[in-house]
Amino acid sequence: MKDPAISICPVPQEQRPLNEYQELKESWFFSWATLNWPQYLAKLAWVCAWSCPIIVPVAAASFAPAKYPAKFVLTSAAGVGFILGLALLRMYLGWLYVGSRLANPTVVYEESGWYDGQSWSKTPEVLLQDQLIVSYQLEPILRRLRQTFYGLALLLLVGGLIWCCL
Repeated sequence: MKDPAISICPVPQEQRPLNEYQELKESWFFSWATLNWPQYLAKLAWVCAWSCPIIVPVAAASFAPAKYPAKFVLTSAAGVGFILGLALLRMYLGWLYVGSRLANPTVVYEESGWYDGQSWSKTPEVLLQDQLIVSYQLEPILRRLRQTFYGLALLLLVGGLIWCCL
């Protein structure tokens, strides 16, 4: 039996917040934030490893590894941290966008193009369902991403303090 609240929804399937949430959860990149901690950290380490071939030569050109080993390592780490920060920012903004669409009592959508924007007020049942998803599914993901940002910022701060002591 179909849910009557869903069947009267005029929003196209691909623009419904719940479907956007499902797509994000199943996507290759955004699903990383839903993994358990060891798998999540392994994915972040993968980003770091793939950014090294780009960052390390730039750091080596800036500070010769044989002459300035500490500055070379700190510069490399900062560059890798920057790339990782960009990946985390993209992930965070994607989840935040879907969360705001789920939490909002109205859904703004387009029927056929950018020129015909419409809005639909969610029924109380749909709004409650979406808010539960935000509270119990999305908030832990956003909290994990914020914690990762804080950890990365702390590492970059420690690296900056070590740099000042050199």
